[in-house]
This record gives sequence, structure tokens and C-alpha cells, in this order.
Amino acid sequence: MKIALLTYSSKPRGGVVHTLALAEALARSEQDVAVWSLGRGGDSAFFRPVDPAVDVRMVAFEHRDGESVGERILRSIAVLRHAFTPDEYDIVHAQDCISANAVGRCVRTIHHLDEFTTPELAACHERAITVPYARICVSAAVANDVRRGWGVEPTVIPNGVDAERFAAAARSGRSHWSAQLGRYVVAVGGIEPRKGSLDLLDAFARVRSDAGTGELQLVFAGGETLFDYREYRAEFDRRARELGVEPVILGTVDDDELPHLVAQAAVLPFFSTKEGFGLAAMEALAASTPVVARDLPVLREVFADSVTYASSVESMAIEIERALVEPPDPTPGLLLAHSLTWDEAARRHVDFYSSLR
Repeated sequence: MKIALLTYSSKPRGGVVHTLALAEALARSEQDVAVWSLGRGGDSAFFRPVDPAVDVRMVAFEHRDGESVGERILRSIAVLRHAFTPDEYDIVHAQDCISANAVGRCVRTIHHLDEFTTPELAACHERAITVPYARICVSAAVANDVRRGWGVEPTVIPNGVDAERFAAAARSGRSHWSAQLGRYVVAVGGIEPRKGSLDLLDAFARVRSDAGTGELQLVFAGGETLFDYREYRAEFDRRARELGVEPVILGTVDDDELPHLVAQAAVLPFFSTKEGFGLAAMEALAASTPVVARDLPVLREVFADSVTYASSVESMAIEIERALVEPPDPTPGLLLAHSLTWDEAARRHVDFYSSLR
């Protein structure tokens, strides 16, 4: 079966991580797989090496100063549409609203639902749900939201996780991140509204004020995005100054280093306001790092009792501090992470694709 997976970026975001891992697992199952993407900022390759068995088709997409988010979205769709060659493939599978709008008729994975105020984004989001002829969600909670909102019936195929990569980092004995940063909590993802960054900042300030936790750093890793969060970032910086918190902003971390950064963290707070699955949190569990998550139905579904939950800034602070003082047993999280493999996700995708032909 010839399969095209399409994603919107060459940078490390959750949907891109998913696309590459799924493509490699599909190739291991002897499928003929290509990944198409926009090479943002002049990228000619993805943020990490990709198995040579996967055909990578990177479409040049240069940065333009002064371009609005809406303009960038429309140009992204147009550039990918012009380059893509759908007749080469038996299955065309879009992983986001930009690629779904670029290719039209396709299978679409709806990782999570957003609410956009930018008109171009709102229209892109709507078309990317209604136009595809088949839909996949990575959790039942998101599938239920899609069903209620649009009257369509997505198929649920959970994410995999490269658990051994993060478990190996935990076993490695390396301590360079903790030597550099001291004791720290790490958030993987940008400083942006969906990630709940302001809530984390306020919760961290409360934890740090308790002498019982000792010296503690707040670290952010990642954050590459298409969107303009400058106003939110300005509010974050203003609030950090007000609270006397100086977070460490690492930006994009090399893919080989990310498991070590996560494994050496004392806690990974996961306070997203919307999620489809929670891959970064699952990777933390694979590294035996405690996770405190926002109390969302989707995260209850995916993580059950392997993480602790909080629904307010006060309870977030309490649960972070509890994890710092008395880390929970990592066994449930390890078992969960190792039970979710990309090979199984690929097998279920192949079955799904076959049912459509």
C-alpha cells in the first residue's frame, strides 16, 4: 500500500513527532510510506533523522517578515497544495488542518480541537473536519467531541510512545542537565495559552515560596509554533517579574537530549487546557518522571491513575510540591508507557486503511 502522511512543519511539535513515528512504524510493517511537510524557515530536513525506509518530501517554505498568521496559514496551504502529488498514493493521510486543507479528499487525524479567532484559521479548522472522507482520533474523548460537534464518527487509534528511548535515558546515569540547572521542573512545549503556561508560572511561584522544596528552577523546552503568541508571552514575562520568578527558556532542545532533560527533571507539569492524548507526559512516565496533569477528561482517559491531577492553581502547586517531597511509585506509568507502541498503532492504521479501499 502506498501511503502519504502529511504534516505542516519540520519542527518538533507533537503532531510532527506523531507523524514521523507512525511513518517509521508503517515502513517497518512493509508499507510504502512517504512523509510530506513544509520545510519551515528554509529547513531541508526534519528536526531529527528519519528512517531511510521513509520517503521524505520536504517542500520549501521561506519565512516572510511582517506576514500575519492568517496570511501564513493561507500561503502554507497553497504551497503544499501546489507541490503535493496525490495520484502517487493509495492513502492520503493528513495530520493537521493545514495539510488537510491542502490536499482536500483525505483521511484526517484530529489530534485535538481548537477554538480560533483568526478567520482563516477558523475556516481551516472547520474544513479539515468536514471535508475528509475518514477521520481518526487519538483518544475517545476527542472522538466524542467531534461526534457531538459535527455528527461524524471518528475511529479511535491511540498514540504510540517510544518508551524505551526515555527509559534508557533514565537508566543512563547521565546528570548533565541537573548539574547545569540544579533541581528543576520542566514543561515541554511553548509558552502559549493552550499549554496553560500562566497557570504553571503561578503554581510554581507558590511551590518555590515553600522552603521545604529547596532551590528549584522552572524550565521550558520547545515552543516552535506557527502562531503569534507575543501578547501572551508579554503577559507571561510581566507576571514572572511580578512574582520574582526567572524561568529558564531553553527553546528547541536537540532530539537526542530531550529524553535526558525529561529524565533528570524532578516533575513534569502538564497543564494544557486542551489535549488529544498527552505524548510529552507519556514520555515523562517512560522516564520515571512524575507527572502532574490538569484534570481534563481526555487525560483521565489516557493516564488513569498513573499521574496526579489538579484543576486550579492552588491544587497544581499542592500536587507539584507533593511530587517533589514524596515522588510517587513510577511503576504504573512505566507499564502504561510500555504498553503503547508505535508498531501496534501502525498495525491498526493499516487495518483502517484497508477497510477504506
